[in-house]
Amino acid sequence: VQLQASGGGLVQAGGSLRVSCAASGRTFSSYKMAWFRQPPGKEREFVAVISRYDSITKYAYSVKGRFTASRDNDKNTVYLQMNSLKPEDTAVYYCAADLRAFGNSDYSDLRYAYWGQGTLVTVSS
Repeated sequence: VQLQASGGGLVQAGGSLRVSCAASGRTFSSYKMAWFRQPPGKEREFVAVISRYDSITKYAYSVKGRFTASRDNDKNTVYLQMNSLKPEDTAVYYCAADLRAFGNSDYSDLRYAYWGQGTLVTVSS
């Protein structure tokens, strides 16, 4: 599967932004999809993951209640709606795909074989 992230940009603190990740191929619904981010000068970190068929979600504590992951299997697209953005949310956001079901290692980027190119989200204070 090939992934293409889009929708990043500059937003003020407290604002909202939605990033998208479009996938190629006809088996998109078979992939668990995740969002990771890499803040400037820091390591990549887990943000959210959404299950393959029933859209169950898990979130990092830092974004829980503010971010919502969703997917449209008909459009081969996964979304990350980000509300109440903070300057510390500034990062390059990546989508990733994995064929396996939910597991304890979903928070690790090592679990994902397929990655999008990233889209930059900048939150100004």
